[in-house]
Amino acid sequence: MTDAGFLDGCRAIAGAAHVLTEAHDTAPYLTDWRGRFTGRARAVVAPGSTAEVAALVRLCAAHRVPVVPQGGRTGLVLGSVPDASGDAVVLSLRRLNRVRAVDTFNRTLTVDAGCILADVQAAAEAQGMLFPLSLAAEGSCTIGGNLATNAGGTGVLRYGNTRELCLGLEVVTAAGEVWDGLRGLRKDNTGYDLRDLYIGAEGTLGIITGAVLKLFPQPKAAITALVGLCSPGDALKLLKLLEAECGPTLTGFELMSDVCLRLVASHFPSLSRPFPGHYPQYALLELSSHESEQHGVALLEGAIEQALETGIVQDAVVATSIAQSRALWAIREHIPLAQAAAGKNIKHDISLPISRIADFIEATDARLQAEFPGVQVVCFGHLGDGNLHYNIAPPEGIAHEDFLAEQLPVNRIVHDSVAAFGGSISAEHGVGALKRDELPRYKSAVELNLMRALKAALDPLGIMNPGKIL
Repeated sequence: MTDAGFLDGCRAIAGAAHVLTEAHDTAPYLTDWRGRFTGRARAVVAPGSTAEVAALVRLCAAHRVPVVPQGGRTGLVLGSVPDASGDAVVLSLRRLNRVRAVDTFNRTLTVDAGCILADVQAAAEAQGMLFPLSLAAEGSCTIGGNLATNAGGTGVLRYGNTRELCLGLEVVTAAGEVWDGLRGLRKDNTGYDLRDLYIGAEGTLGIITGAVLKLFPQPKAAITALVGLCSPGDALKLLKLLEAECGPTLTGFELMSDVCLRLVASHFPSLSRPFPGHYPQYALLELSSHESEQHGVALLEGAIEQALETGIVQDAVVATSIAQSRALWAIREHIPLAQAAAGKNIKHDISLPISRIADFIEATDARLQAEFPGVQVVCFGHLGDGNLHYNIAPPEGIAHEDFLAEQLPVNRIVHDSVAAFGGSISAEHGVGALKRDELPRYKSAVELNLMRALKAALDPLGIMNPGKIL
C-alpha cells in the first residue's frame, strides 16, 4: 500500500476530518511543550473510540508505521512528540474524553484516557468526592498522559502517585487488541500485574484508552500555611514534626528556595510576598481535615508554634481564607512560569530518599558553583515525597543559549550526585527521549535487559513510541 493508501485507511477508520496532514494543521502536535524540539509525522490522527484506536494500531502494524500516542502535549521529556524522520503517525487521544461511569459506593470513576485532569477533578467533585491528583498542567494534561508517565503532583505525600490512584486500565496493545482491565478492585491476585506494567511505560508498550480511578471523601477543610526556614535541613525537621503532630491530615509539603520567590516577585509583581523580609528556604504546607476547619487550624497552628519555639521555623503565615490559600499556592505554581519568563535553563526532575535531600542540595550546589561559578540554582519541589525540581540558570551576564551548551556537563554533575545519594534521575516527568541516553549510566545491565525483553515481547515490531525510554 502506498503512503496515500495508508492515509486513506486512516481516514476510513477515524473519518477524514480527523486525519491531519497539512503543515499548518499538524504543527501544534509536533513541537514539545517547552519549544525545544519539533519532529515530523505522516499525519496526526484523532480516533473517536477505543475500537478506532485498535483499528488504527492494526493498520500501522500491518504497514510497519510507528505510532506516537499523545494526550495534552504537556510532557517535559520529549515523550509525546515524533522524531525527525517523518515516518510516524501521531495518535491524538483528545476525542476520547468521556466520563464512562461513577460508583460512589466503590469510590471509583471510570474515564476515557483523553479526559482533561481538571474535568476529572470536577466530575468527582460533582459527586461530593475527591480525585486528588493535582499539578500545574491540570487544565490541559490528560489522564492518559498522567498514567503513561506516572505523574506525581502536590498530593503524593497523602495520596500517592498516579499509579496509586488507578485500579484498572483499558489498553490497546501493539497488536491492535484491546485488553479490558477496567476492574475497580482493590485486591486481585490473579497473575501478573499488567496494570502497573503499562502505567509509566510512556506509550512504549501499548496505548492506554481508559482507566478506573480511585475517589476519596471530600475533606471538610483545607488549611494552608507558608513558613520561612534557614535551611533544607530545617525543612526536614519540620516535616518530621508535622507528620508526628498532624498524621495523615498533612497532604502537602512543598520546598522553595528564596531564589524561587525572588524570581516570582520579579516576573509576577502582582503576587504579593507574604513576608517583609527574606529567608533562605520556605515550605508551603497544607492540611486536609475531615472533621472541621477549626480542627485543622488547631493542628497546624499547634505544630507551627512548636517549630517556632524550637527555632526550626523563623516565621509563618497561616491562610485565613480561601483567597489567601490560593495566593500562597499561586506563588508555588508560578515558579515554572517565572523561570520560563527569565529564559531557558537546565532542568532536572529528580527524587531522593527524603533523609538525604539536605545533604544532596548542599553537596551539589557546591560542586556546580566550583565548576560553573555564579550559576543560579532554582530548587523547589515536593519535599514530602522526595521529589525535587533542581534547575540551573546561567550566571549573570551569560546568554541563556550559550549556557545551554553546557547541558551535558551540568547534567553529569547533577545526575552523578543523584546516584551517589541513592536517588533517581526521573521522578515524575518520565524518561522520554530527553533522558533515554542517560539510563545506561544509572541502571544496571540486568535491569535494562529486563526492560528490553518486555519491550520485545509486547511490541515485537517496535512501532510503539519508538526512541522513547530505550
